[in-house]
Amino acid sequence: MKLFIDTADVAQIREAWSWGILDGATTNPSHVAKTGRQPADVYREICDIVDGPISLEAVSLTAAEIVKEGRELARLHHNVVIKVPIMKEGLKAVKMLAAEGFTTNVTVNFSPLQALLAAKAGATYISPFVGRLDAVGHDGMELVRQIKAIYENYGFPTQIITAAVRHPQHVLQAALAGSHVATMGFDVLEQLYLHPLTDAVMDLFLKDWAKISAR
Repeated sequence: MKLFIDTADVAQIREAWSWGILDGATTNPSHVAKTGRQPADVYREICDIVDGPISLEAVSLTAAEIVKEGRELARLHHNVVIKVPIMKEGLKAVKMLAAEGFTTNVTVNFSPLQALLAAKAGATYISPFVGRLDAVGHDGMELVRQIKAIYENYGFPTQIITAAVRHPQHVLQAALAGSHVATMGFDVLEQLYLHPLTDAVMDLFLKDWAKISAR
């Protein structure tokens, strides 16, 4: 399973990329707004750091405008994936963008039938938001499993990006469900390294090694 970082914080992206485990990045308008910077400047910096798919979101509301915006985003770098919301106009745009050879990430997905429509429109990626579903009393990971089953039933090539990840268990469950990608914030990505037993055993090893050195 590929790991993407979900942020527009360039410092976090640079640090996470240095770990050697990242495969790509995703952003959204809220992430970009938090930076207080011009979107194009942020996007160019991300493209300079990440050597992999980089999802940049179109914020237009009609198919024609989304396609126009998507083309402009794609000009920034060959790794750009055009992120499109899952609505009627969005799926029309995905169909047109796919026909032009652009890669797309259909976002804010909350149902398996929405994911089916995205695949039929030619989406490269689908992004089910698992954490947001959990927050309103639904099982977000069940959505991932349902999408996976539908795509395998009919041979859709659309890849699943488990998104709105809130904790390491979401990442584990995504991997077990066969999600192609999990995208997460810097804090969750960092937690994947951590385990109290690793810390305890490393501490023991170092203390024992110090005894040898003291002889």
